[in-house]
Amino acid sequence: MTAVLDVVERLGEQFPFIELDHVSEWKLKYIIENLISIFPGVDFSCYFDTSSMRPDGGILSLKSNDGGLYPILISEKKNQGTNDLRLAEGKARQAKGNAIERLGKNVIGFRTAMKMEAIFPFVCFGDGCDFDERSSILDRVVTIAQFGQLNHEHLYDQGARGEFDRGTFYFRVEEWSESEMAERMYSIAEKSIYYYFSRYGKERFHLREH
Repeated sequence: MTAVLDVVERLGEQFPFIELDHVSEWKLKYIIENLISIFPGVDFSCYFDTSSMRPDGGILSLKSNDGGLYPILISEKKNQGTNDLRLAEGKARQAKGNAIERLGKNVIGFRTAMKMEAIFPFVCFGDGCDFDERSSILDRVVTIAQFGQLNHEHLYDQGARGEFDRGTFYFRVEEWSESEMAERMYSIAEKSIYYYFSRYGKERFHLREH
């Protein structure tokens, strides 16, 4: 998604003293190594060192002056639904839900990887006829969102003890433009930066002299 590049450019203008890191994937083995260091005594495992999660927009992180990475934006883009075209061509309907099932797997993984923080800077943009307001597929997305409202930003964990780390899910029939996605992604990334400044201290991320 070129929208991510727009976000990076805007953040660089607003926070010229920070450094950002953008990668296309997270290896499961590295996520597990990090979880073990944070939650000793809890067992974690995966089967293959090569397994990874690759969100469409990658993972954008704020880099601390000691080399630490703090995720500020994890972005996905899903298009689902060709039944409108198939019906127009006189073809039979296809089963719904494949893209959403794959999305659910990634959300579980990223949520777990972010358990040490009080934010979940994940956003998914979905478009296509399967996301018509009359489609039951929307309730699959709502379930992934821990029954949170769609088309509403959920960055900060909710609940008395932060039990609900929902993430943000924008879904509709009409295709999302790059500018629309960039604006919503920027909102999440900017708030995430301020969260880390508040929790760890702004000086931890002040990398360049201005």
